[in-house]
Amino acid sequence: MTGDLVRVFGRIGFLSFGGPAAQIALMHKELVEKRDWLTEEQYLRALSFCMLLPGPEAMQLATYAGWKKGGIWGGLIGGGLFVLPGAIVIAALALAYGAYGNLPVAQALFLGVKATVVVIVIEALLKISKRALKSGAHVALAVGAFIALFFFALPFPFVILVAALIGAAMQGAETSASAKPSGSLHGTLLTLVIGAAIWAAPFLLIAASGSTFLRDIGLFFSLLAVVTFGGAYAVLAYMTQEVVVSYQWLTTPQMMDALGLAETTPGPLILVTQFVGMIAGMAQGGVGLALIAGALTLWVTFIPCFIWIFAGAPLIDWLDGKPRLRGALAGITAAVVGVIASLSLWFAAHVFFSDVLTIDAGPFQTIWPALNSLQPIAVALAIVSGLLLLWRHWPLPLVLIISAALSLLISSALTLN
Repeated sequence: MTGDLVRVFGRIGFLSFGGPAAQIALMHKELVEKRDWLTEEQYLRALSFCMLLPGPEAMQLATYAGWKKGGIWGGLIGGGLFVLPGAIVIAALALAYGAYGNLPVAQALFLGVKATVVVIVIEALLKISKRALKSGAHVALAVGAFIALFFFALPFPFVILVAALIGAAMQGAETSASAKPSGSLHGTLLTLVIGAAIWAAPFLLIAASGSTFLRDIGLFFSLLAVVTFGGAYAVLAYMTQEVVVSYQWLTTPQMMDALGLAETTPGPLILVTQFVGMIAGMAQGGVGLALIAGALTLWVTFIPCFIWIFAGAPLIDWLDGKPRLRGALAGITAAVVGVIASLSLWFAAHVFFSDVLTIDAGPFQTIWPALNSLQPIAVALAIVSGLLLLWRHWPLPLVLIISAALSLLISSALTLN
């Protein structure tokens, strides 16, 4: 049994490119169509449950499938192997970036990747909009979230909380015919307590070391782990604001490079947090601290995902009869459309213009690009990527390679001239 789990989830982990939609489709093929590990009904119910949770839903779905097949050990294998291949690649990329990221060749390649990521974020916005905006009220939530974030820089957790409350209020009363939980309240609480203790364990070592940097890394990404409703794209703007402005661990171009490189790896996009932790650690104390910061970031980001699944999996059937909870999820998902729209504009402005101004007038806070700093090469690369991804539907890794290669060729040609 263990061998089967390792083999199947190892394959899923190595092939999980293309974001949550592609990853969820891959798991459906491997777990439902090829094998009878989950029925269609179990798979869809589990997916709905995972979408209620903070964190990457695809990784949590893999954890649930492993748990269903092999208990807690199976869940650890399923979720762990979903993350591990990408984490190894991210670690190597972060170390290489720290050593060579400032070279002109590397910067040319990154421009091509970032131009493609602009299109990727827009594609994610289009896909989520189709699923999330089911009514005029949901459209209003999306618009409200966009205005709150892009024009007033309100805190992301606050925006998500308000959207959840509005979504819940829009639903009717809960049904009395919902299935009873298959687990006990005592078992759920025990899992939460043990999981929280494991989650917090590294902070004992951090306290003993006296490292304020590692403490800040651990606390910030722990907070991020519990507010990542709607996937990685939803929290990138919030994370960028904190990492670049509040903590000053990275610059804005480095943060954009981090997202671009995370798009090139298998596994959940939220692995971008590992890259951020490693680059910040390298700036603070070299390769050794980078590896420690990366490991800490992985720990506090993904341990909660296992906790939510092991504690909540027995509740999945019961949650089917809780429409207010589903309404809260619908409200969050609608707000995420506005969040990603805000991220799209922020990211595009910083990729297409070399000079982006910050406008701060009381509660009004937004950005405005200096129009004379437009980078035509970045715009052209984004157009090419958009045609290949949205029109021709070419595979994402191939489009990233093409865009990076074109950027390098153009840069080399301009340098020679």
